[in-house]
Amino acid sequence: MGQAQNLPQHVDAVVIGAGIAGLYGLYRLREQGLNVRCFEAGNSVGGTWYWNRYPGARVDSASHVYQYWFSESLAKKWRWSERFPAQAETERYLNFVADECDLRKDIRFGTRIESAHFDAATQRWTVKTDSGETVNTQFILASTGGLSAPLVPPFPGHEKFKGQIFHTGRWPKDGVDFSGKRVGVIGTGATGIQVIQTIASQVEHLTVFQRTANWSIPMRNPKLTDADRKVFDDSFHEMRQKVQRTFAGFEFDFQDGTFAELPPDKRHEAMEALWNDGSLAFWVGSFIDVFFETEVAHEFSKFAEARIRARIKDPKVADLLVPRDHEFGTRRVPLETGYYEAYNRDNVALVDVKGNKITEITETGLKLADGTEYPLDILIMATGFDAGTGSLTRIDIRGRDGISLKQQWGQEIRTMMGLQVHGYPNLFTTMAPFAPAAAFCNVPTCLQQQIDWINECIKYVRDKGGQTIEATAEAEEQWLQHHDEVSKPTLVANTDSWYTCANVEGKPRRMLSYLGGVNAYRETCETVKAKGYEGFEIA
Repeated sequence: MGQAQNLPQHVDAVVIGAGIAGLYGLYRLREQGLNVRCFEAGNSVGGTWYWNRYPGARVDSASHVYQYWFSESLAKKWRWSERFPAQAETERYLNFVADECDLRKDIRFGTRIESAHFDAATQRWTVKTDSGETVNTQFILASTGGLSAPLVPPFPGHEKFKGQIFHTGRWPKDGVDFSGKRVGVIGTGATGIQVIQTIASQVEHLTVFQRTANWSIPMRNPKLTDADRKVFDDSFHEMRQKVQRTFAGFEFDFQDGTFAELPPDKRHEAMEALWNDGSLAFWVGSFIDVFFETEVAHEFSKFAEARIRARIKDPKVADLLVPRDHEFGTRRVPLETGYYEAYNRDNVALVDVKGNKITEITETGLKLADGTEYPLDILIMATGFDAGTGSLTRIDIRGRDGISLKQQWGQEIRTMMGLQVHGYPNLFTTMAPFAPAAAFCNVPTCLQQQIDWINECIKYVRDKGGQTIEATAEAEEQWLQHHDEVSKPTLVANTDSWYTCANVEGKPRRMLSYLGGVNAYRETCETVKAKGYEGFEIA
């Protein structure tokens, strides 16, 4: 058995990851008759929704657009319970899809890809797993996720701590008991906000360590009725088309005209209506000039600040929770439910660690630069991810002439439309840098569009009798220039955040996501395809 396991398996395509993109990629590639093997590090499907099961984890895209569109009957079989589903329900949905489409038989669970090396002589890839398997394949579809490589701050003393340490991106499946515990949370981004608002009432005492305050929008999350679901069912085809033609892949889009053009008395009215929707419409469904004009973004900031302050009893705490280093919308904007009220509780303390930094983890808690030590039983790292690149650079990927993707991206991150990288024939990527899917998109919208394009591209190559397809260096450079031209004028690209790689020390600085919009990106992809995959070389 051991010898048999070490013999290379020959397949047409390897899919890495069984999340939203990986499952759909497996389905599509198998549909065109390819012999496909999918590898998933987790013990079941779900991707993000398998790993991120921390308290309060929830989708902030509405359920009627956070779904697959390839089968109307499949969509109508699934009944979402609320507007913004919690982690468990979203995970169940992805398991439902895997079962309905009989995908599990081609997925190897609990298996992590360690390396993928291209052989120029055979024009194929050799893929090795942590279980000792070797797979020889023509194509690789790397659906490894954009936010799936957890970042753990290099605080000294991790090994000393006598309590429990958890990263939100690798939460234990059995959960954590917070009763009677002193808990510390590091980070107040989208994940930290969800954790804090959820566990504040469960712990004996909660200490929140905040480096950067973030803007957020109150979530309006009603339970769905049969009447609601019928409306969504009846609009299935219309909605499928609509999400592909909006800026961020949602059912809403930017308002007509600009905010600056509105009469002053209409500006507050417009912001109020968007805010009360309780969704991300206040951000990526508002006005395009919020992303370009500091004065406009500042008006949105003042509006949000007034609503934040009205919910916090202590003005000094409010001062810390209102962002001062960036305007509204220039960093990731999450939805929240009772987050600010959590700081009104007697058992919750907020600690500013921007100037007074965390210096070490001790046996009993955290110590700051001024010597203050906070005793803790549980430490939660809501410290984010090496976005866009980390999940790929943690695999030893080597293209033509042994070139290393990790080394290459360590110097400069490059892709052709987030779909391929020059020098790595037949390696396709989803949610990679320089596509909307990298950050600025309702994830299922963009991932399905990318998978459909990749699937059709592979079919085209095989029908033409080609062995490989690879982005040309010239086309890749042209795309990067276009990407920069689109992103550089925006406030987002000029603000430190994980969007601009600023959260990882030494990482090359660049706006990760293409900011031309989902519709423009889709049209560009379709044009490339119509021109026989212009910018890609088939051999």
